[in-house]
Formats: sequence, structure tokens, C-alpha cells
Amino acid sequence: MKFTYQVQDFTVTVSTEEYIRRYSNSECFIKYCKECRNYGKVWVCPPFSHDTMAELRQYANLFLVATKIIPDEKKIPFSEVNRFFRPERLRIEKKLRDMEITYRGKAFAYAGSCLYCPEGTCSRLDNQPCRHPELVRPSLESYGFDLGKTASELFGFPLLWSNDGYLPEYLTLICGLFHNAENICKNKLKI
Repeated sequence: MKFTYQVQDFTVTVSTEEYIRRYSNSECFIKYCKECRNYGKVWVCPPFSHDTMAELRQYANLFLVATKIIPDEKKIPFSEVNRFFRPERLRIEKKLRDMEITYRGKAFAYAGSCLYCPEGTCSRLDNQPCRHPELVRPSLESYGFDLGKTASELFGFPLLWSNDGYLPEYLTLICGLFHNAENICKNKLKI
């Protein structure tokens, strides 16, 4: 069955220091990560072997993108979520990787499983390097950021969750690029 949907992309730029100060809550979110089946098993998930905040502080700004996915149909089973997430993840992640090269920044993609290796086959399980480092990026959540607070305060709408086995009114993906460019938006890079 093919589902149709509408997509809206929203962007905002915030200083790295402000974002870390207001939206980092590593202690809380790492607890959630530890409950996930991917914790320590895939390269985009914690634990990380480096100081993540020191890594991010190399950059002055964060260009954030919130992608709101609005299904055209109602009562779609939650089991169909990847029919909506996958194409939008691929679309935005490609643009972010291109921006990462253009602006010499650090891109962050969406939470969830890796799109490039079949589930359960990440090379991290064998203590080997990532097979697709040119494609794979961690999520902001994996670095301990509160995306619920990010969505409501910076984009003006809440994250919605399924509580009845069906997709909510809309789905939201939040990603970003830490960078040192003066202003990405001036360059009219269309998301």
C-alpha cells in the first residue's frame, strides 16, 4: 500500500554555546539510549570514545532543520512509520552531507537505525570501523540533546507520539549542521 504525505521543512540557526546550554541534557537522554537495543552496537549510538561537547564547541553555530511529515490519510498503523521516515531521511541526510563538505562542519542526522547496513550487522559488533563513514551521521539525541524542547521552543510545535498504535497527526525529524560559516541561509541553500 502506498501512503501519501506532505512535507514542510523549517530551519533556524542558533549559537553552539546557546544550544548546548539550553538543550543538552546528556544524563537524562543517555539513560534512554541505554534502554535502546542499539546502545553500544552501532557506530552512530553511544557510548562514544570522545568528548562530544568539546567536539561540538569547535563550531560557532548550529543550523537546525525540522522536517514535519503530514500523512494524507488518518489511522495509519504505526508499523508503517518507515514508509514516511526513510525517504525523508535519505533526502535531508544527503543535503546535510553536502552542506558538511561545503561548510566544513559536522552534520547530525536522525535517530533510528542505520539506513546503510542491515539491522544487526554494524561493524561495531566486531570492533571494526564503520563501513559507510561517508554516509552515516549520529543523531542529536545520541549526543544528549532534548529534541522535544528543541521542537517546541525553536520551531514552535511539539513532537507528537503514537499512543494508540497509529501514526500521530504529523511526524517530526530534527537534524542539523554545526558550522563556522557566517550565515548558511544567506547562501540560499534550499532544504
